[in-house]
Amino acid sequence: MNKKTIRDIDVAGKRVLVRVDFNVPLDANLHITDDTRIKAAIPTIQYLLDHGAAVILMSHLGRPKGEVVEKMRLTPVAQRLGELLQLPVQTTADCIGPDAEAAAKALQPGQVLLLENLRFHKEEEKNNPDFARQLAALGDLYVNDAFGTAHRAHASTEGVTHYLPGVAGFLMEKEINYLGAALENPKRPFKAIVGGAKVSDKIAVLERLISIADGVLIGGGMANTFLKAEGYEIGDSLVEESKIETARELLQKAHEQNTEFLLPLDVVIADRFAADAEHKVVAKDQVAPGWRILDIGPSTINLFRRSLAGAQTIVWNGTLGVAEMPAFAKGTEDTIDILVKRTQEGATTIIGGGDSAAAVEQAGAADAMSHVSTGGGASLEFLEGRVLPGVAALQDK
Repeated sequence: MNKKTIRDIDVAGKRVLVRVDFNVPLDANLHITDDTRIKAAIPTIQYLLDHGAAVILMSHLGRPKGEVVEKMRLTPVAQRLGELLQLPVQTTADCIGPDAEAAAKALQPGQVLLLENLRFHKEEEKNNPDFARQLAALGDLYVNDAFGTAHRAHASTEGVTHYLPGVAGFLMEKEINYLGAALENPKRPFKAIVGGAKVSDKIAVLERLISIADGVLIGGGMANTFLKAEGYEIGDSLVEESKIETARELLQKAHEQNTEFLLPLDVVIADRFAADAEHKVVAKDQVAPGWRILDIGPSTINLFRRSLAGAQTIVWNGTLGVAEMPAFAKGTEDTIDILVKRTQEGATTIIGGGDSAAAVEQAGAADAMSHVSTGGGASLEFLEGRVLPGVAALQDK
């Protein structure tokens, strides 16, 4: 990574403004149901505290659309962060204005302040220069540790760097190093597993992976469009009719570049889209009218296992079936088991954010992987080879 990090600057006695990604899920009682993103920011926060900084954190939560939404306040996050850091975390009623300015000015080295939800102001997502300037005025230095929002040019990710010198936090550094190494200089064989519902969401990713990977393994709803492109009948399965020709072109590109491109051999089909639907395993050419594909089958899992057996770098993005329904989660669960084993055998396994990361977390297997990305859209855009505004804005070494 050619960007400066917090190791490259002197933070002692400075007020350090840190963009974190505390967009965590809350239940009806406003209790945090998954604190993974809060925990992921701890190393950066602790480093700054240990080196004599006063830490001012800023984040968004949910989609309040520029208005104050009481259930989207960051109070529960501050409470959980305080428990993890084992010190009090101060809060403000707003992220800018007199209250925030006074709290930031009074903050002492070793103390932590969490500003209120950035997206209570529509100016945040519009990257309004005046809003960015008001945020920047709260600190002496800027650190971006929110990889999950780095693909958006918002006031807190790009705008503030026009007023403050910006460097990367440890989480940002880790994300860029793992994903960057996989794309630029992977240990080979390099295999990619791509799932999710739609081909249209991942055309650019697939084009890039076909060019740089030794093999691409396809599952999830998007596999249906490829199967249709190959001439198979897929019943009432989800399919993107407008992308069938694109799927053919991707298959042709993989063939021309001699890149292994694996589609399901067998599938789990159901008579309706429901957790309790009647379901069975059939070969990919045996999908009856009125039935729909909701997972990959055991022969496909074995095919994937053989393909991944010798891989030294494996990137996975997107679940391989309707993983939120137990009957159609086996493809995803078995893939997690395969990757855990491969990691133990020395392979580098990278889970590229989004639903696949959530599935790995839910399975309790996150620590058994080399890296689980905290960014869904950001990791996808990074895999596509796009420049992320929140990264580009940081100082070069």
